[in-house]
Amino acid sequence: MSLAVRVIPCLDVAGGRVVKGVRFEGLRDAGDPVELARRYDADGADELTFLDVSASVEERSTTYDVVARTAEEIFVPLTVGGGVRTVDDVHRLLTHGADKVSVNTAAVARPELISDVADRFGSQVLVLSADVRRVTGDVSTDSGFEVTTHGGRRGTGTDALEWCVRAAELGAGEILLNSIDADGTEAGFDLEMLTTFRREVRVPLIASGGAGAAEHFAQAAHAGADAVLAASVFHFGTLTIGGVKDAMRTAGVEVR
Repeated sequence: MSLAVRVIPCLDVAGGRVVKGVRFEGLRDAGDPVELARRYDADGADELTFLDVSASVEERSTTYDVVARTAEEIFVPLTVGGGVRTVDDVHRLLTHGADKVSVNTAAVARPELISDVADRFGSQVLVLSADVRRVTGDVSTDSGFEVTTHGGRRGTGTDALEWCVRAAELGAGEILLNSIDADGTEAGFDLEMLTTFRREVRVPLIASGGAGAAEHFAQAAHAGADAVLAASVFHFGTLTIGGVKDAMRTAGVEVR
């Protein structure tokens, strides 16, 4: 795992536009993905993540032309996810400019997809995106956390911690751990979840969901995150990447 914690803006894309809501609902327009990617690259982002958030729900592939145009504008690694179902989908995204590919819904349905991708392209290419929420009602898991699919819309009853451990064993190079409960709330990352998963998961963790203030990023790093990801606070100008990195350095976190 890297010593320096990465800061990663996330472009949640639907209909060719960046959107953002709260817990994946009430989406509002946040701008053009190519324009935002160019800005974040210039502002010092360590990587960019591009998630086609409606691809799995609409049962279609990722918007390849937007991915290609985004990749052309930046000089940092680009992770792309959304609607990735096969090894061929991964290959096509890599040929359109992605450096890493994120899988979620299809991997839950067919876990061997993880090992298939890792065997062909290497673990460093594969990011497992885990949309995780605390269990409620009749659902029960040992960890208290459940995996969801289809952009957080469907519960699975699968223990999220067990799933992430298994995904790492199958070949996932890192895990984007997104808290559905915290997503878009700007109340802070789910530190309890991060601490719990850090104890068991042996690959780098990307903390996602809940960033609202500069101090939240250092808190996530201290809880075990190898990278911190955020969307709306960057898109709408609440925070800057430089300001976040300065706050992290002040809090004793090494950043790039």
